[in-house]
Amino acid sequence: MDSTTMLYEYQHRIALAVTFDYGSNHNAREIECAKQHCFKLNIEHIVISLDFMAKYFKSSLLSGADDIPEGSYNDDNMKSTVVPFRNGIMLSIACGLAESRHLTTVMMANHSGDHTVYPDCRPEFVDSMSEAMSNGTYDNIRISAPYTHLTKGDIATIGKRIGIDYATTYSCYKGGELHCGVCGTCVERKEALAFANINDTTPYLK
Repeated sequence: MDSTTMLYEYQHRIALAVTFDYGSNHNAREIECAKQHCFKLNIEHIVISLDFMAKYFKSSLLSGADDIPEGSYNDDNMKSTVVPFRNGIMLSIACGLAESRHLTTVMMANHSGDHTVYPDCRPEFVDSMSEAMSNGTYDNIRISAPYTHLTKGDIATIGKRIGIDYATTYSCYKGGELHCGVCGTCVERKEALAFANINDTTPYLK
Protein backbone atom coordinates (compact mmCIF):
# COMPACT_ATOMS: atom_id res chain seq x y z
CA MET A 1 0.00 0.00 0.00
CA ASP A 2 2.70 2.46 1.01
CA SER A 3 5.04 2.08 -1.97
CA THR A 4 2.12 2.01 -4.40
CA THR A 5 0.73 5.23 -2.94
CA MET A 6 4.14 6.89 -3.25
CA LEU A 7 4.47 5.60 -6.82
CA TYR A 8 1.21 7.29 -7.82
CA GLU A 9 1.61 10.46 -5.75
CA TYR A 10 5.14 11.13 -7.03
CA GLN A 11 4.89 9.49 -10.46
CA HIS A 12 6.08 12.59 -12.31
CA ARG A 13 9.33 12.58 -10.30
CA ILE A 14 10.07 8.87 -10.51
CA ALA A 15 12.47 7.74 -13.22
CA LEU A 16 12.90 4.15 -12.06
CA ALA A 17 11.14 1.76 -9.66
CA VAL A 18 13.01 -1.10 -8.01
CA THR A 19 11.69 -4.22 -6.30
CA PHE A 20 14.13 -6.32 -4.30
CA ASP A 21 13.54 -10.07 -4.35
CA TYR A 22 15.05 -11.14 -1.04
CA GLY A 23 13.14 -14.36 -0.51
CA SER A 24 10.29 -13.18 1.71
CA ASN A 25 7.01 -15.07 1.76
CA HIS A 26 5.23 -12.26 -0.06
CA ASN A 27 7.92 -11.22 -2.56
CA ALA A 28 6.27 -12.91 -5.55
CA ARG A 29 2.94 -11.17 -4.93
CA GLU A 30 4.68 -7.81 -4.36
CA ILE A 31 6.62 -8.14 -7.61
CA GLU A 32 3.46 -8.97 -9.51
CA CYS A 33 1.68 -5.87 -8.17
CA ALA A 34 4.70 -3.62 -8.73
CA LYS A 35 4.98 -4.68 -12.37
CA GLN A 36 1.28 -4.03 -12.89
CA HIS A 37 1.34 -0.51 -11.45
CA CYS A 38 4.61 0.53 -13.10
CA PHE A 39 3.32 -0.66 -16.47
CA LYS A 40 0.13 1.36 -15.95
CA LEU A 41 2.13 4.51 -15.13
CA ASN A 42 4.79 3.87 -17.81
CA ILE A 43 7.56 3.84 -15.18
CA GLU A 44 10.56 1.60 -15.76
CA HIS A 45 10.63 -1.24 -13.24
CA ILE A 46 13.44 -3.64 -12.44
CA VAL A 47 13.72 -6.56 -10.01
CA ILE A 48 17.03 -7.10 -8.21
CA SER A 49 17.71 -10.45 -6.54
CA LEU A 50 19.07 -10.46 -3.00
CA ASP A 51 18.83 -14.19 -2.51
CA PHE A 52 21.71 -14.23 -0.03
CA MET A 53 19.39 -12.69 2.56
CA ALA A 54 17.06 -15.70 2.55
CA LYS A 55 20.08 -18.02 2.81
CA TYR A 56 21.93 -16.34 5.64
CA PHE A 57 19.60 -13.98 7.53
CA LYS A 58 17.19 -15.00 10.30
CA SER A 59 13.60 -13.69 10.19
CA SER A 60 10.12 -15.21 10.27
CA LEU A 61 9.51 -13.23 7.07
CA LEU A 62 11.99 -15.53 5.35
CA SER A 63 11.20 -18.85 7.00
CA GLY A 64 7.67 -19.67 5.84
CA ALA A 65 4.08 -18.58 6.33
CA ASP A 66 3.56 -20.71 9.44
CA ASP A 67 6.14 -18.66 11.35
CA ILE A 68 4.43 -15.30 10.75
CA PRO A 69 2.87 -13.98 13.99
CA GLU A 70 -0.75 -12.92 14.15
CA GLY A 71 -2.24 -9.93 15.96
CA SER A 72 -1.56 -6.22 16.15
CA TYR A 73 1.17 -4.75 13.97
CA ASN A 74 2.70 -3.02 16.99
CA ASP A 75 2.90 -6.11 19.20
CA ASP A 76 6.34 -7.29 20.32
CA ASN A 77 5.82 -10.55 18.46
CA MET A 78 6.08 -8.65 15.15
CA LYS A 79 9.77 -8.16 15.91
CA SER A 80 10.31 -11.70 14.59
CA THR A 81 9.55 -10.32 11.09
CA VAL A 82 12.53 -7.96 11.15
CA VAL A 83 15.00 -8.79 8.39
CA PRO A 84 18.29 -7.46 9.81
CA PHE A 85 19.31 -4.17 8.19
CA ARG A 86 17.09 -4.88 5.18
CA ASN A 87 16.48 -1.23 4.32
CA GLY A 88 20.14 -0.36 4.83
CA ILE A 89 21.16 -2.99 2.28
CA MET A 90 18.44 -2.05 -0.20
CA LEU A 91 19.08 1.67 0.08
CA SER A 92 22.81 1.12 -0.49
CA ILE A 93 22.10 -0.74 -3.71
CA ALA A 94 19.52 1.84 -4.78
CA CYS A 95 22.06 4.58 -4.09
CA GLY A 96 24.64 2.93 -6.37
CA LEU A 97 21.99 2.42 -9.01
CA ALA A 98 20.92 6.07 -8.76
CA GLU A 99 24.47 7.37 -9.16
CA SER A 100 25.01 5.04 -12.11
CA ARG A 101 22.04 6.70 -13.81
CA HIS A 102 22.83 10.23 -12.59
CA LEU A 103 19.68 10.41 -10.47
CA THR A 104 19.76 12.51 -7.34
CA THR A 105 17.23 10.95 -4.97
CA VAL A 106 16.26 7.55 -3.59
CA MET A 107 12.70 7.35 -2.28
CA MET A 108 11.32 5.01 0.37
CA ALA A 109 7.81 4.64 1.78
CA ASN A 110 8.40 3.94 5.46
CA HIS A 111 5.80 5.34 7.87
CA SER A 112 5.39 6.05 11.58
CA GLY A 113 3.72 2.70 12.27
CA ASP A 114 7.00 1.01 11.35
CA HIS A 115 9.05 2.83 13.98
CA THR A 116 8.27 0.61 16.96
CA VAL A 117 9.12 -2.66 15.21
CA TYR A 118 11.67 -1.83 12.50
CA PRO A 119 14.83 0.14 13.42
CA ASP A 120 15.70 0.77 9.76
CA CYS A 121 12.43 2.65 9.22
CA ARG A 122 12.94 5.21 11.99
CA PRO A 123 13.66 8.90 11.28
CA GLU A 124 17.11 8.66 12.88
CA PHE A 125 18.08 5.85 10.55
CA VAL A 126 16.72 7.60 7.46
CA ASP A 127 18.58 10.82 8.30
CA SER A 128 21.84 8.99 9.02
CA MET A 129 21.60 6.82 5.92
CA SER A 130 20.82 9.84 3.76
CA GLU A 131 23.87 11.63 5.13
CA ALA A 132 26.08 8.59 4.48
CA MET A 133 24.78 8.29 0.92
CA SER A 134 25.42 11.98 0.28
CA ASN A 135 28.94 11.75 1.67
CA GLY A 136 29.67 8.59 -0.29
CA THR A 137 28.61 9.75 -3.76
CA TYR A 138 29.82 12.38 -6.20
CA ASP A 139 26.24 13.35 -6.95
CA ASN A 140 25.37 13.79 -3.25
CA ILE A 141 22.44 11.40 -3.47
CA ARG A 142 19.94 11.67 -0.64
CA ILE A 143 16.85 9.87 0.60
CA SER A 144 13.36 11.27 0.27
CA ALA A 145 11.00 9.59 2.74
CA PRO A 146 7.82 11.69 2.62
CA TYR A 147 5.70 9.34 4.74
CA THR A 148 8.10 8.97 7.69
CA HIS A 149 5.85 10.87 10.09
CA LEU A 150 2.51 9.72 8.64
CA THR A 151 0.41 6.76 9.77
CA LYS A 152 -0.70 4.07 7.36
CA GLY A 153 -4.19 5.52 7.70
CA ASP A 154 -2.84 8.88 6.55
CA ILE A 155 -1.24 7.19 3.55
CA ALA A 156 -4.51 5.43 2.68
CA THR A 157 -6.23 8.82 2.87
CA ILE A 158 -3.77 10.17 0.28
CA GLY A 159 -4.47 7.13 -1.86
CA LYS A 160 -8.20 7.70 -1.64
CA ARG A 161 -7.76 11.31 -2.70
CA ILE A 162 -5.75 10.39 -5.80
CA GLY A 163 -7.93 7.41 -6.70
CA ILE A 164 -5.79 4.35 -5.96
CA ASP A 165 -7.56 1.00 -6.07
CA TYR A 166 -6.02 -0.77 -3.08
CA ALA A 167 -7.58 -4.06 -4.16
CA THR A 168 -4.68 -4.19 -6.64
CA THR A 169 -2.09 -4.04 -3.83
CA TYR A 170 -0.78 -6.79 -1.59
CA SER A 171 0.17 -6.66 2.10
CA CYS A 172 0.00 -10.10 3.70
CA TYR A 173 3.25 -11.33 5.28
CA LYS A 174 2.17 -14.96 4.82
CA GLY A 175 2.28 -14.58 1.05
CA GLY A 176 -0.74 -16.69 0.14
CA GLU A 177 -3.01 -16.30 -2.85
CA LEU A 178 -5.46 -14.46 -0.58
CA HIS A 179 -4.67 -12.16 2.34
CA CYS A 180 -4.81 -14.20 5.55
CA GLY A 181 -6.59 -11.37 7.37
CA VAL A 182 -4.98 -12.03 10.76
CA CYS A 183 -1.23 -11.33 10.49
CA GLY A 184 0.03 -7.97 11.68
CA THR A 185 0.18 -6.43 8.21
CA CYS A 186 -3.32 -7.62 7.31
CA VAL A 187 -4.69 -6.16 10.55
CA GLU A 188 -2.87 -2.89 9.89
CA ARG A 189 -4.18 -2.86 6.31
CA LYS A 190 -7.78 -3.27 7.49
CA GLU A 191 -7.37 -0.52 10.08
CA ALA A 192 -5.80 1.91 7.57
CA LEU A 193 -8.53 1.41 4.97
CA ALA A 194 -11.21 1.84 7.64
CA PHE A 195 -9.50 5.03 8.87
CA ALA A 196 -9.62 6.45 5.33
CA ASN A 197 -13.26 5.35 4.89
CA ILE A 198 -12.32 3.16 1.94
CA ASN A 199 -14.58 0.24 1.10
CA ASP A 200 -12.23 -2.71 1.60
CA THR A 201 -12.77 -5.15 -1.24
CA THR A 202 -9.68 -7.20 -0.37
CA PRO A 203 -10.52 -10.93 -0.24
CA TYR A 204 -9.40 -12.21 3.19
CA LEU A 205 -9.33 -15.77 4.46
CA LYS A 206 -10.47 -14.54 7.90
